[in-house]
Amino acid sequence: MGRITVRKPVLRLGAGGTAGRRPDTLAVEEPLEIRVAGKPLTITMRTPGHDFDLVAGFLAAEGVIRGADDLTAMRYCADTQEQNTLDVALAPGVAPPDDAMTRAFTTTSACGVCGKSSIEALRTDRPYEVSADPVRLTPQVLAALPDRLRAAQRVFDRTGGLHAAGLFDAEGGLLAVREDVGRHNAVDKVVGWALRQGLLPLAGTILMVSGRASFELTQKAMTAGIPVLAAVSAPSSLAVDLAEDAGMTLVGFLRGDTMNVYAGAGRILV
Repeated sequence: MGRITVRKPVLRLGAGGTAGRRPDTLAVEEPLEIRVAGKPLTITMRTPGHDFDLVAGFLAAEGVIRGADDLTAMRYCADTQEQNTLDVALAPGVAPPDDAMTRAFTTTSACGVCGKSSIEALRTDRPYEVSADPVRLTPQVLAALPDRLRAAQRVFDRTGGLHAAGLFDAEGGLLAVREDVGRHNAVDKVVGWALRQGLLPLAGTILMVSGRASFELTQKAMTAGIPVLAAVSAPSSLAVDLAEDAGMTLVGFLRGDTMNVYAGAGRILV
């Protein structure tokens, strides 16, 4: 695994015109090339660490795989000096990614809409029906999630520069947390962890994210069978539309005891 943080010198300017040089800790951002059976699929910018989870979650969100049995191996390529190229072997009978999905350009860490050919394809790709999930939550459980997620962000404490995604059970117990420079990467790492553990679909769970709730994060949660997505910031209009269509519960501006429920309010025990 590559370095997660690096130290860089900075000029610190303070009140009253004070100035001084000091080292600062930064989150590492490096490219990861994903290959399937030796064929390049895409390059994404990410924070090194939990790369196998990241790739498994990415492939699940793209509809290439549905469970751990669809993967036979993942390995870093020996033809590269750094651990920044990962090759995936699919199980016999699992169709490789369509050529239309292959992207020969680098995505940024802020980009999350993956290689689907259209928005409509994303909206209709639903391997699990989250609308039937019977989970019910109290506002108190939801209100406690931001602090619990923040307490688990170990690298953020040193850098202040990473997003986080946390998976919680219906009682607010933390199941997994992942950090990354990209919001969508953090979610892929959580979903990939669950896939490799054989836990999909993630019925009865809550996905808590440390930023806004975008369309792509809603899609990734839906594809993993997560019925509730909560965010500390705002959702996009398309995220709300998708949550309503899929029967998901979408909570935004989750701060302290206040929150906005944009979709699926019937799951909240008010």
